[in-house]
Amino acid sequence: MININEIPTPFYIVYEERLRRNLQIIRRVCDDAGVQIIMAFKANALWKTFPVISEYVRASTASSLNEMRLSLDYLKGSVHTYCPVYTDATFPEFVKGSTHITFNSVSQYMRFSGMLEEWNATPGHHHVSPGLRVNPQCSVIDTDIYNPCLPGSRFGVTADMLGDALPQGVEGLHFHALCESSADDLEKVLGAFESQFGHWLPSVKWVNMGGGHLMTREGYDVDKLISLLKDFRSRYPHISVIMEPGSAFTWRTGDLVASVLDVVDNQGIKTAIIDASFACHMPDCLEMPYKPVISEALPDAGTGGTAYRMGGNSCLSGDYVGDWYFASPLIPGQRLTFEDMNHYTTVKTNMFNGIQHPSIWYAAADGTLVCLRRFGYEDYRDRMD
Repeated sequence: MININEIPTPFYIVYEERLRRNLQIIRRVCDDAGVQIIMAFKANALWKTFPVISEYVRASTASSLNEMRLSLDYLKGSVHTYCPVYTDATFPEFVKGSTHITFNSVSQYMRFSGMLEEWNATPGHHHVSPGLRVNPQCSVIDTDIYNPCLPGSRFGVTADMLGDALPQGVEGLHFHALCESSADDLEKVLGAFESQFGHWLPSVKWVNMGGGHLMTREGYDVDKLISLLKDFRSRYPHISVIMEPGSAFTWRTGDLVASVLDVVDNQGIKTAIIDASFACHMPDCLEMPYKPVISEALPDAGTGGTAYRMGGNSCLSGDYVGDWYFASPLIPGQRLTFEDMNHYTTVKTNMFNGIQHPSIWYAAADGTLVCLRRFGYEDYRDRMD
């Protein structure tokens, strides 16, 4: 049996036991609150882990034809589709593969509603339920790049843009205003949603509360979430409630392991250059930005030690994050574990500079390590073909 220390760096590793822990919490919310929770492919597309996920959840949300096809091929459940914009080329394919389609604007709905009506009226076709994304204009997210409720947002219809009735045929409303948020945040957004859109709720069949519900994070008030959802359902018993968290499914289920290749000291700043890249392999560290935990580092600066930046191995000047503190000086060959590098990480990687892409490994519950994918020159070459 291979040992984790024998795997060449850099590599991602996903742990089955951690994944099942999250899925058990998600399943509990589904059962206790009487809602449907579906997986967002934008946060996780490691389809070789879908056999485990499908034991708990089979439905998904897709924002592209590729995501939809991946779900149909490997998760094999219903697909709820939302795209900021559809085209004449893509929409017919979405209709064939989706059970729900959410439109970002009234104009998009009006453009394609006839095609959708024709599909639904054709004998033998499955019903596709149309919905409209709405914007409750309630901002609970501090980082603007992830805030869909900023003034001037391109996402969703505000209440003042709707008339006395929803466009004919709309069966659901969809809001998405959270990002790694708490039950308290949902309470605020849900209040704004009901205040602005509540008078349309008697006429819809479903409400999709979007993503960003980080119910698997330590300290998240799962009981409050269940209570909020049950209270909403008691007010609107005819409405099916859908949620599509992304991070919650794979939160803290995997790491990225890299090695120190060199240490550069410039004007008193020590930078450990690793065989991975923030720009290529951990892009949210620069976009968010945030500093991941390194298992081998000290908890904080107050515990002493030597400070190091971590420098990626691309030639982007800003490919670094820091500082971390270590009890002993870092040396070439030393391994470092960047924690929580599964959700929104493997799906956002790129091959800038053609640098070696991390392999992807799976740690089964019985301790077996399985290589899901290795990357080579051909993968880089064929992206440019």
